[in-house]
This record gives sequence, C-alpha cells and structure tokens, in this order.
Amino acid sequence: MEKNPSEPDRGDKTHPYPILVAEDDLVTRKLLEKILTKAGYEVVSAENGGKALALFESRFFPMVLTDWIMPEMNGPELCRAIRKRVTPGYVFIVLLSVKDSKYDTIAGLESGADDYLTKPFNHCELIARLKTGIRILELEGSLRKANEEIRTLSITDPLTGCYNRTYLNERMLMELNRAKRYRHPLSMILCDIDHFKKINDTYGHQAGDHVLKEFAGLLLRSIRNTVDWIVRYGGEEFLIILPESDWIGASNLAERLRRIVSEKVIHIEKTEIRLTASFGVTGFHSIPRDAEIPMDAIINQADRHLYLAKQCGRNIVKSGAPEEWADSKR
Repeated sequence: MEKNPSEPDRGDKTHPYPILVAEDDLVTRKLLEKILTKAGYEVVSAENGGKALALFESRFFPMVLTDWIMPEMNGPELCRAIRKRVTPGYVFIVLLSVKDSKYDTIAGLESGADDYLTKPFNHCELIARLKTGIRILELEGSLRKANEEIRTLSITDPLTGCYNRTYLNERMLMELNRAKRYRHPLSMILCDIDHFKKINDTYGHQAGDHVLKEFAGLLLRSIRNTVDWIVRYGGEEFLIILPESDWIGASNLAERLRRIVSEKVIHIEKTEIRLTASFGVTGFHSIPRDAEIPMDAIINQADRHLYLAKQCGRNIVKSGAPEEWADSKR
C-alpha cells in the first residue's frame, strides 16, 4: 500500500526539527498542531506574532509556520523580526494566508518567508513543503560543518593538533584587550624540547614527528581545556597562553610540565626515548588599561627567559614579570 506522505517515516519517534507555529485562529492552530504532531514533529504554538517571537528568542526553532493576519505582530512582521536575529542556523519560514494574489505572494516572500501557502491548505502539500525545508536545512548544516572544518584546518598545526601562528595573531590581541579591560592576569610559557635535532639525526624525522606529537599531547592534557591554549610556535617550540594566571602561577605550571616531560618515556619500535624541555615564563598580575603592550614584546620576554634556561643547562624553568610595565608586578 502506498504510504501517505503526511505520515512519519517508520521508526521516527520525534523529528529533529521542531516547529514554531504562530496562528491566532484557535481551530486552525489546533489543526496544525494535530497534523504536524502526527507527522512526527515537535510543535510549539503561539496565538500571535509577538508571543511567537518571544518563544523564538527563548529557544531556537529551525522551522516556523506563521499566519499572515494576527494581532500585535502579523506574519510578515514576524518574518522580518526573525531575519534580523543572529541564529545558530538557518530558519525555514512558511507563511500561511487567505491572500492568494501574486502581489501577496511576492510581498510575503520579500518579508523573509521561504514559502507561501494559501488557506485552506492541503495537509499533504504542507508536509511536502516542510520536507523541502528540511532538505534546505540539512544542506545549510552540511555547508556550515564544512566551513567549520576548513576554519579549523586553517588555524591548526596538522602534526600536533595545537593552534598555529595564524591563530596566535588573531586571538592574542583579544586576550590582551580582555586582560586590560578587566585588570585580569595573563601569562605565557614558551617551551622548547632539549636537543631535538639530535633526536632527528639519531632516529630519523618520522621519529622526530612522533616525539613532537607525544610532547604536544603531554602539554594539551595538562592545561585547562576551556581557558588555556597552545600554539606550535616553531619547529620544537610551543607557546602556552594562560588567561587568568599570573606569572607565578604560570611558573608553577611550567615546573609541573618540566617534571612530567622528564618522566615520560616514548617508545618507537624497540627504542626508548627520554625527553627534557626548557621553559621561559612571563606574565602579568594585571595590565594597566592605558598600557600599550605589543604581543611580540611579551613573547620576546618569555623567549629571553627560555634562552636563560638553555644557558643554565636546560631542563630548567626561568621566569619573571615583564620589567617594562611596573604595574603588572603589583
């Protein structure tokens, strides 16, 4: 027997795209609720455009069905209001109306609706139009996901999974501005694997790549996932940015990282490789709001401490507050 297109697919209990219905006529509103619920959709309804907009602002609805003529806010006004909102995804809007002239259809579509149905509408046609909307939403979702993946690739070091210099240039300025605005601490650690060239020369570049990935993994697992972030700054150099941490707290973290790295044994086939790393730390307890602090100046300060750690025999942490901004020491 041929399946009625208004019936839900077999096995579907709830639809992934909830629908917001705006309809002032009680009978029509209840009819829409019944049709859509039977088709497997989750339905939330309101008796006018104003209440529908309030519901939309409290919860995202990827699909909206709205009548044209309603009190407080009519259908075209609701369409325009939704289109002005910043939403996490596209919203497919169907405008329902007794108006059936070409002029009315064009006016409805120009208000922001994606589709237009005249009343009384055919139930199967309504479901078919919504399925068209779902295809649009799924396509938009696929494109958004692809764009996010491209964005992730553009700011990520492919070998270690840490961020790259491009991301550093974008985000570090935001971190500095936030720290200045709220007078919050901000620190960074520049670390370098000791004698990394010897590892490459002795075991080969594939082994060197494996060591870099293992080293980066140790760092990533030791920081606050939602606050701190790591950049592969150079070949074997990594920059750890620590918002909400002053240079003393950053120094304590660097010492813990130094110990973790020195205790790590990396196995490559039958070979055991032990690492050490050197760390340079700098940061602020607070940054004066009127201070002009170039990003490179802070990194250079961390680099000077790292160079000192190398000079002192490696496998050492050297740290200090930037001398140029006395207020940061308070």
